Amino acid sequence: MSELIAALDIGTSKVVALVAELDAEQKINVIGFGEQPSLGLRKGMVVDIDATTNTVAAAVREAAAMANCKISNVYVGIAGAHIRSLNSSGMVAMKDSEVTEADMERVIETAKAIAIPNDQVVLHTLPQEYIIDGQEGVRRPLGMSGRRLEVKVHIVTGAVSAAENIEKCVRRCGLNVQELVLQPLASAAACLTRDEMEIGVGLVDIGGGTTDFALFTGGAIRHTGVIPVAGDQVTNDIAMALRTPSKEAADIKHRYACALTKLVQPEELIEVPSVADRPAKSMPRHMLAEVVEPRVEELFQLVHEQIKRSGFEPLLRSGIALTGGSAMLPGMVELGEEVFHMPVRVAVPDYRGPLKDVLAAPKYATAIGLLMHGRDQIAKQAVLRRRESAAAGMFAKLRDAFGL
Repeated sequence: MSELIAALDIGTSKVVALVAELDAEQKINVIGFGEQPSLGLRKGMVVDIDATTNTVAAAVREAAAMANCKISNVYVGIAGAHIRSLNSSGMVAMKDSEVTEADMERVIETAKAIAIPNDQVVLHTLPQEYIIDGQEGVRRPLGMSGRRLEVKVHIVTGAVSAAENIEKCVRRCGLNVQELVLQPLASAAACLTRDEMEIGVGLVDIGGGTTDFALFTGGAIRHTGVIPVAGDQVTNDIAMALRTPSKEAADIKHRYACALTKLVQPEELIEVPSVADRPAKSMPRHMLAEVVEPRVEELFQLVHEQIKRSGFEPLLRSGIALTGGSAMLPGMVELGEEVFHMPVRVAVPDYRGPLKDVLAAPKYATAIGLLMHGRDQIAKQAVLRRRESAAAGMFAKLRDAFGL
């Protein structure tokens, strides 16, 4: 029987539930897909538990009905302005002259032994590199010889209350949270190539309520951050400037908006619905671009400032990869290159299974990435089980040999 994985991307603008099965080659095949407009969330955080629970339940029902299965465990994405990250290091003396799994676990525990505020909880501890007796750049130290093992890690924390509220919403739907996964990490798993991570790349995930970014160099994550400015601010600007309801403003943004005014033809007209019973009015499309461009430019500048402050900007040699629903606006790449002064591309999830025509889009990057994270966790658990059974088998043979 195929292994099933379920992912839940609870965003500010939409909730996406995916169910996938793993084939013999560990390839992900999506068999269930549910999407609902998000209610009860603001800037990535739960503000109405009942509304969020109902939205999650509806998306999960839709995915479960399509997959014709019952969903019980899910990998859930988390984001929001409460997310913090820092780099840490740890060191242990090895018990034997060879690195074991126990040594790797001990050294990571020492790196995690730092002061974290009481209102924060550790979401991820991600090894960047290991150092054995001063030899840097070791990726997999297992089995290597040495006396002293060091590790550099990237620690991601989130607000305890924000994490508990998301888990509460999911549990109310009768589901178990397998793991809370930082959304830009999931998006990076889906969209970035191994070469990009080696050379140096910045992933910028522009959602509805928040813009998340993650910086990679040397094949490891170096910095993460969240900015509470994203696509919803663009929608609000359009609604105010054009005096149209938010729902229509969102529709206008998806159909006509452009992030760079100079890309729009001056004579091009668009139709704007009015409030109440007033008739719709026509206006030049470049006026819409003049509303959108300053907000997107401000967003890129905020991200750029954070990247510069991190100290990793010179190392991002392959540039910036944009993903998330708002990355699909025309002109985002051109404006991004003007602000970041480096190559910019729109990154789509590397998914080739069923429903790829729908799911291979930037707005589903986090959901696909959560499935990939789930697949990796299942593979790790399978390796551990094999080691445990091999050790148990060896012990049984010794017991039989010595008549214990």
